[in-house]
Amino acid sequence: MGLLERLRSLEEPDETPEEEIAHEALEYIEDKLSRVSPTRVLFASVAALLMISATLVVVAWVVPYDRVSVDVVYRQGAAGHVVLAQINNEGSRSIEQVSLDIRFLDAEGIVEIDRAHYDTEVITAHTSIAGDELELIVPGVSVWENYTIEIILSYDNYQNGVYVKEPYSVGEWTMELFKIKSPFKVL
Repeated sequence: MGLLERLRSLEEPDETPEEEIAHEALEYIEDKLSRVSPTRVLFASVAALLMISATLVVVAWVVPYDRVSVDVVYRQGAAGHVVLAQINNEGSRSIEQVSLDIRFLDAEGIVEIDRAHYDTEVITAHTSIAGDELELIVPGVSVWENYTIEIILSYDNYQNGVYVKEPYSVGEWTMELFKIKSPFKVL
């Protein structure tokens, strides 16, 4: 045995049990890392994304919740005033006995100038309804004054009835947008 071999044997004492365990763990990790490839990482990422997407779809379509809103556009011009509405059933269940009233009132909200009424039996889940029935045209009224638009929405979800009444002051701008939301409920 040469001098270098003796020095090495003196510098490297036998491993302690903790060091042996650490070396075994390091060898185990190196073995597992040698099996990881970019293809496996990509496959695992896609699988995780699909599982998360499936969970979100289940929550959006299976868990019963109620969320209904009405988008309203107010426009004024030389010919008068126009109020357009769209009912959005963003919930996961159909709503029934839907009624929407659009009232055009004076600035104090006392005198009714004009009104539009819309009824339907059912609006299915994740559906929006708009059209001529949800339009209010008020000709011949001054465009230089302020007015109040009152939106009254009522419907039945499969547990109980919902009633929402919201007044909005309009007339300062030639076009105004607002949204009425019923309270969000997990049914």
